[in-house]
Amino acid sequence: MTQHPDSDTAREAARFVVERRVRFEDCDPAGIVFFPNYLRMLNSVVEDWLESLGYPWTELVSVRRMGTPTAQLDTRFLAPSVFGETLRWELSIEKLGNASLVLNHLASGKDKPRLSARQVIVATSLDNHKSIAWPDDVRGAIARFMENRDA
Repeated sequence: MTQHPDSDTAREAARFVVERRVRFEDCDPAGIVFFPNYLRMLNSVVEDWLESLGYPWTELVSVRRMGTPTAQLDTRFLAPSVFGETLRWELSIEKLGNASLVLNHLASGKDKPRLSARQVIVATSLDNHKSIAWPDDVRGAIARFMENRDA
């Protein structure tokens, strides 16, 4: 069974929280978020989280030649979100592997959850596109985040 971030385990984990306003460009003609745009938002949350750890993607990609592609993404769309609404995105870590990282996401509106997702990202070399072990400094920052339950 796939664990999603609305579970009790994820709630106990350290969390990175960011708010995003639903923009006009995020919505379809029905006036709700077009589902691929949730994934774009999710990706921006991961980018913001890595930057908060001291590892902006500009450094990882351009200087260190390291990628973090998504290898698996299990998503549940729980309720629609509408133009102008603010979504609260929570990111927590389920597991840190040698080259992989399992992230749990929960996006909530004012009244209820809108999306939950379990994402597996992999550290890769951008020179040969093969998986690599997380560099020690990046691994250390992720581990420190996992230990901080008030993140």
